[in-house]
Amino acid sequence: MKYLSTILFVVSLAPGAVMAQPPGAAGPAPAPPATASTNTWRVDSSHSSAGFSVRHMMVSTVRGSLGPISGTVEYDGKTVTSVKADITIDVTKINTGNERRDNDLRNADFFDVARYPTIIFKSKRVQPGGEGRFGLVGDLTMHGVTKEVTLEVEGPSPTVKDQRGGLKIGATATTKLNRREFGLNYNNLIEAGPVVADEVTVTIDIELNK
Repeated sequence: MKYLSTILFVVSLAPGAVMAQPPGAAGPAPAPPATASTNTWRVDSSHSSAGFSVRHMMVSTVRGSLGPISGTVEYDGKTVTSVKADITIDVTKINTGNERRDNDLRNADFFDVARYPTIIFKSKRVQPGGEGRFGLVGDLTMHGVTKEVTLEVEGPSPTVKDQRGGLKIGATATTKLNRREFGLNYNNLIEAGPVVADEVTVTIDIELNK
């Protein structure tokens, strides 16, 4: 019996051996739960906007808001090459200050918001630029069509701390889109040319919280 006890003791000390625990003994401590990346910033919808401008009848520029913004941006606070954006714009709330025009923009001739209520941008890579500027390349999905676009970004701003100790940064991004490439094909004409120009300028002013 003493010889058998000695063998069991030696086996328990062998490399890779696992000793049985007595009944009721606690197992290994569970791994801590995964936490959100410390580089994740969330869009502050109340202090962000997505505006657009387009020529009307070749004589004036109509401006408006595409709708509220939500989403997240990954940024390590050090280099813009770390930036990754996932942004959604709710175009059901498009607003140009003219109810009749806004209803036209929501219908099937333009954004068709009943079928396509959001515009989504997911970045893929960064193009370094000059001081305080960079290009953010990604896929833009609008009106059921996805195309690669480049946002010309000014920022990010210096990081500031709010009254509650949270961190904030901001940036402005601009791009020009051809609406026809996304299936917005409204095409009424006047003598001078189209009622609504094909090229649309989009400007996003964004504030991020962490």
